[in-house]
Amino acid sequence: MSTVETPPAPKGAAGAETAPGYAAGRTLPLRVEALRQWRRRRTLVMGGVLAALPFILLIAFAVGGGPEDDRNGNGRITLIDTATASAANFAATSLFVSAGFLLVVPVALFCGDTVASEASWSSLRYLLASPVPRARLLWSKLVVALGFSLAAMVLLPVVALAVGTVAYGWGPLQLPTGGALPTGDILPRLALVVAFVFVSQLVTAGLAFWLSTRTDAPLGAVGGAVGLTIVGNVLDAVTALGDWREFLPAHWQFAWADALQPQLEWGGMVKGTAVSVSYALVLFALAFRGFARKDIVS
Repeated sequence: MSTVETPPAPKGAAGAETAPGYAAGRTLPLRVEALRQWRRRRTLVMGGVLAALPFILLIAFAVGGGPEDDRNGNGRITLIDTATASAANFAATSLFVSAGFLLVVPVALFCGDTVASEASWSSLRYLLASPVPRARLLWSKLVVALGFSLAAMVLLPVVALAVGTVAYGWGPLQLPTGGALPTGDILPRLALVVAFVFVSQLVTAGLAFWLSTRTDAPLGAVGGAVGLTIVGNVLDAVTALGDWREFLPAHWQFAWADALQPQLEWGGMVKGTAVSVSYALVLFALAFRGFARKDIVS
């Protein structure tokens, strides 16, 4: 009587037997995680707030008057004073008034809530039991969180350009220092501004993500990241620190203004990018290292 030998089960990288067809890299696909995060109420609320800001500014300028009425009495003209000159000026002003704090919130929210919320729902251990490798889980959540953060930063100027075009028309970007950027340079320069704002917020993203892996309270991770970002802004205002302020990410958060000059200047943006990316890499590494050794009980 002949016998049929059962083929051995495939082995994983560590030599442990795995189920046929199982591939760690195919668990928790990005599209699945993105759809889960898209359906969250906080995602829709945050998108609504950012989309509403240009309309709020439009009403404020309509009530307060045009740029001729808003200019400072000392003769100096700021970016806000030129907000109604064109759609490009309106979009640049929207970024200016929101880059310091408002755009920090979606980054902290998306990156700080992503892991901690799973722990607070007691679903984190079930994801890992699926089994989803810990590094894969963190990678999927980080990529999606950064993607939503970037989308939030793109949404604001896009809506502002549309609103500004209807209200003020399309035209050159009038510079507070005099002169103007031609219409052909507007979109590339604004795209550069958005890219730098996103990179400068990587520190907040890294801090929020690290805190999200350390706590089961989403509000603690989000609030901690926002709070420490505010502390950085306060320290940057302390002129007694001198050159030490250059090591603070907050010191370079408005370096994107160099992109809205007749002659594009890269110095401040390059330094700001180096500082932000350096801090972010350390914080992301701490998140992955700590989560790999953490006991998951929720």
